[in-house]
Amino acid sequence: MSQATASLGTTLETLDVQRLRRRAIVSCAVGNFVELFDFVIYGLFATQIGANFFPSDQPLVSLLSSFATFGVGFFMRPVGAVVIGALGDLKGRKMALVLTVGLMATATAVTGLIPPYASIGIAAPILLVLCRLVQGFSTGGEWGGAAAFLVEYAPPGKRGFIGSMQQFSVGLGLIMGTLSAYLLNALLDKEAMIAWGWRVPFVLGFLLAPIGFYLRSRVAESPAFDRAVAQHKTASSPVRDSLTLYSRPVAAAFGLSIVGTIGNYVFNIFLPSFASGQLGIPASNAYLSTTMAAVILTILTPLMGALSDRVGRKPILLTSALAYAVLSYPLFLLLTEMRSSQGLMLTQAISAVLLAMYAGPLCAVLSELFPTKVRFTALSIGYSLAVALFGGLAPYISTFLVKETGSQVSPAAYIVFGALISAATLFAIKDPTNAPLD
Repeated sequence: MSQATASLGTTLETLDVQRLRRRAIVSCAVGNFVELFDFVIYGLFATQIGANFFPSDQPLVSLLSSFATFGVGFFMRPVGAVVIGALGDLKGRKMALVLTVGLMATATAVTGLIPPYASIGIAAPILLVLCRLVQGFSTGGEWGGAAAFLVEYAPPGKRGFIGSMQQFSVGLGLIMGTLSAYLLNALLDKEAMIAWGWRVPFVLGFLLAPIGFYLRSRVAESPAFDRAVAQHKTASSPVRDSLTLYSRPVAAAFGLSIVGTIGNYVFNIFLPSFASGQLGIPASNAYLSTTMAAVILTILTPLMGALSDRVGRKPILLTSALAYAVLSYPLFLLLTEMRSSQGLMLTQAISAVLLAMYAGPLCAVLSELFPTKVRFTALSIGYSLAVALFGGLAPYISTFLVKETGSQVSPAAYIVFGALISAATLFAIKDPTNAPLD
């Protein structure tokens, strides 16, 4: 009788853990979806934002100014990584992730309501930059926190798959962002898009935020963090420990994150505006192509995460990085030679496959580099520095390279550069697949 009771208790406990895990995955993924949708729509509507806040006789100059402001938000990401990351390692992942959703919702709502330069002058771009800084601060804590939270909830042998749910939700945010860009550009003329159409996704992003806030406020803390608290193994100074005791893993996280962030922001954020503005491809077609690429990315990302649980993180990541180094120039050459919607779709589809190979295992491999007591902070610092220096400026650098060199394939050199750094980092580290979290 006692054995049957014990067996039943174990089953009930297992079912309870499974229920908590499902709730944690859903709450984290939905919140991350809202965060990333709010963050990427700025880049997708850069042309219209540039016309409103940085008017110029030369469209390329206006687009450069808009992408520069897009990049400004990324320089707040390391600050958010330090502040929110430390909060997550000291007070818990849940509190930090609830905070990020609130900050993002506020900044997104205000962005959609700022009057244009023609109405309030220099105050317009100043307010825009301030909102972008708050968005960057929020996202700096969001990405690493969501990654750590999901991996800490994952059972042994499934960290790659469950960690990939973070990137899966990023893909959903990209799909919704690009789909909204496609629909608005298809339904509205150029004048309406500049006048008010670009504001619609920002209002929508604000309306979605309470859902993420509600779900995150009701989820349980991650088991790994609870164990660290119970065993008195939390760090008293997670920022200091991350930069001293774990400086080499932080550097590895930085190097590993470079090619994925460049590939994402060049092919999915820069390319639609570049294709419609410089290659003569209709804007609606450009955003439809990006939406299709986002669908491919979203479908393949969990599959690549699950595959990394079986074959290891390193082989998949290394294959992706080397493929980016080899294929980036041919892909840009294909696009600029064809100058068609079909060429853009093919280019972005191939890139989406490579990005899924990188995004699937990334959350798991970065989380496995660090112990629980500094995981939120250290992971966030390494990743956010890479995104700030290489991803956030990718649209601006790509536009600048085209302008200065006169070559429309020049952005490929930037991607190759990042791919080689990430590949070198992968060669230098041991594969941490399924290493103990503590």
